[in-house]
Amino acid sequence: MSSRVVVTGLGVVSSIGIGRDEFADALRAGRSGARPITVFDTEGFEHTLGCEVAGFDPRPWIHRVDPAELGRASGFSIAASRMAVADAGLTEDDLRARRGLICIGTTDGESYDLDQLVEIEVNHGPEAMDPVQARRSTATRLTAGVAHDLDLSDVEAITVATACSAGNYAIGNGFDAVRTGEAEYALVGGADAMCRKTFAGFYRLGTVAPDCCRPFDSERKGILTGEGAGVLVLEPMESALRRGAPIYAEVLGYALNCDAKHPVAPDRESIKECIELALRNAGVEPHEVDLISAHGTGTPANDVTETGAIRDVYGAKTPPTVSFKSMLGHTMGAASALAAIACGLGITHRFIPPTINHRETDPECAVDCVPNQARDAELKIVQNNGMAFGGNNAVVVLGRFDEEVAR
Repeated sequence: MSSRVVVTGLGVVSSIGIGRDEFADALRAGRSGARPITVFDTEGFEHTLGCEVAGFDPRPWIHRVDPAELGRASGFSIAASRMAVADAGLTEDDLRARRGLICIGTTDGESYDLDQLVEIEVNHGPEAMDPVQARRSTATRLTAGVAHDLDLSDVEAITVATACSAGNYAIGNGFDAVRTGEAEYALVGGADAMCRKTFAGFYRLGTVAPDCCRPFDSERKGILTGEGAGVLVLEPMESALRRGAPIYAEVLGYALNCDAKHPVAPDRESIKECIELALRNAGVEPHEVDLISAHGTGTPANDVTETGAIRDVYGAKTPPTVSFKSMLGHTMGAASALAAIACGLGITHRFIPPTINHRETDPECAVDCVPNQARDAELKIVQNNGMAFGGNNAVVVLGRFDEEVAR
């Protein structure tokens, strides 16, 4: 028997707000997280803005793991997970009494630490490398750290490394596990920390914007790299109703595909197919979708290709299509997880967050991007796109949960 799966907890570490309430307020206000990068040396780069999580100390959220054993992304992951669990009204004892899944998506894992280790080895030799820093540099720490800190043993802990669509991959994995009864709850999402390696890679590709991210705009010049973590608690509808838990949204379905046609260039037909598969899996017709959360990187190639695929599915009358990267920057593996949380908050609080920094829509990206100002809206069904290098596409469909209908 398959269960309906609902979202009952949200945990957020982002450049525009920490926790559910700050994040929701920032989304409604159209706040930008752009600021000068300080987490690594930007000497030699002409453009040095990013969406850094400034002034956040994860240590108050870390109870059992030695913080010195955690990299920056793992600290974000644990903090967001504990926020989500608390938001869902669950305790550690509640979790220990159930069989669970922890699945966190990432692009870079702990590449922030790997950057430093490589620099130490090059400049001072391998004997100068810190063994503690080496231990904490593995990507598996993003999930193992969560399990350890919450003292959970009856869990499967998986780190998904499908780059910038990894958050949606994690949500889909948790959805399958919960609806089939393989897990009684799932902590799912994504986490990444800014690192010099990835910044330099995007810079070399010519995709780093000089000032801000302008998705769908005729003057867009690329991304701003970002960081953070977003974690959602998924559980069966029956469990949530029995506990009287808050329900932000229902996960209606999802889809994954991989065209593998090019290392970095998106493929319009593949994106179209992934959207169609997700809608079919969710049992949703295109005319029922009220909002699309686009991958929306603000690069010339992505925005044209993605909006073209959206029009291929929806025709000329596309739903409002927004990009949260205009506010958050590109948070890599955390991107679609934070976007899913934003969708859940939009459904709950009945508003569409804006695409900020917008001046004039590119005619090749002919969508209503809800420019610069949030819009009140009754959102029943929202589509959340995640796309990644290598052609890894993931689309999640969320819906408003109607308790009266459920009963």
